[in-house]
Amino acid sequence: MKLCKVRKYSLPITDGLTRKIIKGENLDVLESLNEEYQGEVKCIYIDPPYNNGEKYTHYDDQKHDLWLSDIESRLKKLKPFLRSDGSIWISIDDGEVHYLKVCADKVFGRKNFVTTIVWQQRTTRENRKYFSNNHEYILVYAKDKSKFVRSVNKLPPNKELLARYKNPDDDPRGPWQSVSLNVQAGHAVSSQFYGIKSPFGVVHHPPNGRCWAYNKKKTDSLIEDGRIWFGANGQGVPRFKKYLAECQPGITADTLWLADVAGTNKEAKKHLLKMFPGETVFDTPKPERLIERIFEISTNEGDLILDAYLGAGASVAVAHKMNRQYIGIDRGNHLTDFVIKRLKLIEAKKDDESSESSASSVKGFEFYILR
Repeated sequence: MKLCKVRKYSLPITDGLTRKIIKGENLDVLESLNEEYQGEVKCIYIDPPYNNGEKYTHYDDQKHDLWLSDIESRLKKLKPFLRSDGSIWISIDDGEVHYLKVCADKVFGRKNFVTTIVWQQRTTRENRKYFSNNHEYILVYAKDKSKFVRSVNKLPPNKELLARYKNPDDDPRGPWQSVSLNVQAGHAVSSQFYGIKSPFGVVHHPPNGRCWAYNKKKTDSLIEDGRIWFGANGQGVPRFKKYLAECQPGITADTLWLADVAGTNKEAKKHLLKMFPGETVFDTPKPERLIERIFEISTNEGDLILDAYLGAGASVAVAHKMNRQYIGIDRGNHLTDFVIKRLKLIEAKKDDESSESSASSVKGFEFYILR
């Protein structure tokens, strides 16, 4: 079997980078790609069928043991594609997440488990007898965790974080927030216990079990430099001024991704219906904001992304907009009926939702069939 390019569904690549949509059984396609792309992929994202008893347009529901066996075989096939600092992100619901965790531990090693993301997939209540389920999970594994953690990107500061920084004293160094000047005294030395006098003569000592973060000489220099805040009245407990301009850019991602930052299934479906009015679209597509967040953390421009369960194509759509290289694999006719059209809308700049492309020119993509 070999990959055959279909020009009818391709747009000329203008920059020599990899942007491929491939129709075929993912195990077979991965086998055909192994020699060329082994060790080249920075991020794998997969959203496999969840084996939850629901009907899928493009996948047949399977019994648990068979489902788990299929997933394990694909994880084993995917692992060699990752760079040494690469990662794999797997969407799953609570019906199979624990079994999948054991399976992925076996393939990638427990030491390379990074975290479990909890994503709020809906904000409305389900009409269920016991609990209204409103979340899914994303399991994150690294090829080599020690290398992956050094390559993780921080997220852009959000409005909530920026709002913490103010400048009530018109400090020329710009906005700041105050943080505690005292720390736990477990490993303290005697020079960290002393009184700090406020501008109005109030002497402050660290609370029981705490000590000052710095010795008196260092603290006095910070006070002289205007970096210690005693409150608006000048008599409060001393606090250290942490300046926005001196902070490392971005924030460390947390593991709870609420709908207001990562989107919902409903948002994604609305987006698809806007692009394809009157057509039948996927029931539970992933929002671009969710995928964008994953790629912001795990990749940089030009990195290669692989999705072996392409589905509605959110991963390649976001990768295209974010100037990432990509390979998307699936076996259904929806690739030409839906995903290719979605990419063409992006190329024609007729999709203005979610992530924004930093590219100003047409880049192209290629469509292949495994025969």
